[in-house]
Amino acid sequence: MIYRLLLFLLINFGALAIGSIFTSKGVPSEWYAGLNKAPWTPPGWTFGLAWSTIMICFSFYMAYLWPKAENRNLLILLFALQWILNVSWNPTFFYFHFVLAGLLVILLLTLLTSFFLLYYTSTLKWKSLFILPYVLWLLVATSLNAYILLKN
Repeated sequence: MIYRLLLFLLINFGALAIGSIFTSKGVPSEWYAGLNKAPWTPPGWTFGLAWSTIMICFSFYMAYLWPKAENRNLLILLFALQWILNVSWNPTFFYFHFVLAGLLVILLLTLLTSFFLLYYTSTLKWKSLFILPYVLWLLVATSLNAYILLKN
């Protein structure tokens, strides 16, 4: 279990590190600071805390799920797709300023993590709660992205 957990921590935090390359100018950038943001936008410091917590919880989730998954190829495909979507949102939104494309990426990521939750709950039982912070945060993040698209 510990080796699986360490592997998923490395992979998941690697995704965050790659995504952060595209915000190297810092967030908020001038572009982001000038956007009309949702009134429920959390303070900037919460994003780092939230994503760190999410990746720790998701790593536990994957470490528990890995040996129990009946179709390991499906799990690998879903995890890889989740990883790609997660990594691609930062450059899409913050670097290229493609707000609509960013919304599509984060919407797909939200649907995919929700699928993880629903599909594997019967396999993991209460341990499925480890993916809940990811799903909930993505619902908030999707609403923030949508607000920016509609109000700018």
